This record gives sequence, structure tokens and C-alpha cells, in this order.
Amino acid sequence: MVWSEAITRRGFLRMAGGGAAAGTLSRNAWAAGQAVPAGIQLYTVGTDLEKDPAGTLKKLRQIGFVEVETSPMMKQTPAEFHELARAAGLRVPSAHLMFGFKATEPLLEDGKTLGVEYVVSTVLLPGAPPAAPDAVFHSLNTLRAEDFHKVAARANEIGQQAKAAGLKYAYHNHNFEFRDLGGGETGYAILLRETDPAVVHFEADTGWMRVAGADPVALLTKHPERFAMLHVKDFKSLTKPVTELMAADAPTPTEVGRGEVDVRAIVAAGRKAGVRHIFVEQEPPFTEMPAMEAAAVDYAALRPLLA
Repeated sequence: MVWSEAITRRGFLRMAGGGAAAGTLSRNAWAAGQAVPAGIQLYTVGTDLEKDPAGTLKKLRQIGFVEVETSPMMKQTPAEFHELARAAGLRVPSAHLMFGFKATEPLLEDGKTLGVEYVVSTVLLPGAPPAAPDAVFHSLNTLRAEDFHKVAARANEIGQQAKAAGLKYAYHNHNFEFRDLGGGETGYAILLRETDPAVVHFEADTGWMRVAGADPVALLTKHPERFAMLHVKDFKSLTKPVTELMAADAPTPTEVGRGEVDVRAIVAAGRKAGVRHIFVEQEPPFTEMPAMEAAAVDYAALRPLLA
């Protein structure tokens, strides 16, 4: 998930203060070596979902997607989305929730009620969030090593609470975690090192890793036990590392297989590492085709890699 021009101030405040949404799934994990189901992060089709939630989910199932991951920007209540997903024949193993922007316990209650396996922080700040969305972006882009130590401690706390609630917590990255904090140290390295593997899993957003100049294959290979899920996405114009959200020189998002990210190698490394769920996600704006058509292109590129 990105913090892009698609997130207006109103949208961000709704995301931080509105109802969380997620869906339903049995908690059976997909073992390493088995076929991984094709999933999509619903942020990709957020506009369509807002206009026609039931129809959009049914179209995604018709395209071939088996699993979806919820976005915090969705308007439906957990109960409403549960029924929509069930009617569409979709599993929902994972929900992005606004940890750090809302109280943890109610979010975990949402997860328990909805039956998801993983509850995921879209972003996680070291302390209370600023009131203004622009200030949130600035805060994320200027985190220091001491801040990432606090983020790691906070992730451990959420992970412990999630485990006690019968859920699994996962940290989702963007690109700012890979900014050089001095001496080659990065925030992501601190998070991997200081979070407890028993309670903190990682959802590797491999597209944002590449934007930041990191190597997703190397990370998956080095830390196979840490990664439960992947976001697979593609970008054009990966000419230099960009580690700032909302950067003016950010690369151009595109459909999976039409950019410069080696998705095949990433998926292969993820499967070897035993990831249980893989979601395509495409960042707006959609300049070459509508979002639902892009989702079909994304599925066509991903599905052969999962068999």
C-alpha cells in the first residue's frame, strides 16, 4: 500500500478514524512447497470497491483471484465486508488495520470477529501520530534510528497482544524503512533485529523495497523465517533509490510484468522462504487502463508463478 496522490487529507483521516474492514478465512496456513493462492490487496481497486463493493469483489473472483487483503480505506464495517466476501467466494486471510492510529484492542476484536489470520500495520509510528496527514508523511520520512527502536518495541507489544487474541501480527513496509540512517544502518534492519520472531511477522512489500534500492530476493533468502506474506508490484523508471514517501521523483507504477521489477525471481524466493500468501498490489494513478483491467493484467502475470 502506498501513500500517494490517491490519499487525500479526507481519505487519510477516514482511514485513521473510520471503520476498519476485513473478511473471513479459515486459519489453515499454506505450507512451503504447496501452490500459493493468487491474492490482491484491495487498495488496488479502492475506487471501484467504494462505488460497487459487491460487484467489484465478484469481478475479482471472476478474474481468478482466490484471496483478498483489506485496506484501511474501505468503508464497510467488518460484518458487512464479511458477508460481501463470503458471497463473492473470496477468502480474506489478512487485514490492514490502523495500528497506532486507533486503540489496539478494538482492532484485534475486529480481527477476531472477522476470522482473519493476520492483522497488519499499514505503517507504524514510534509514538502518537500527528493530526495532519502531511505531518505524518514528514514524520515517516525523518525517522531516526532511535525512532525505529521504538517502532520495534511497539511492534512487539502489538504482536504479543495479537497472539493473546489468537491472531498473528505482521509489519508491512514502504520505502522509508530503507533510508541510510548512518553507517549503512537502516530502519528495516533494526526492525528485523529487534522484533520477536514469535510474535512479529513481516509482509514484504517487494515493490517498495525495490524502489528504495533494496533487494527483496536477498532479504527473503537471508530471513526466510520472518516473512509470512508478500506484496508483489511493479514500477517503471527505477533509475535510482527513492526512500521518501510522496517523493516528486518516485518511479511510475505499472501493471505486474510491465515494469522493471523481477517479479518472477521475487515470487520464487518467497515461495522458497515459505510465504503463505501473495497479493498483487498496484499503485495509483492508473494511466494506461482502468483499475479493474489492470487487476486482470496483474493476475495474468502472477498466476503462472504460483502453480
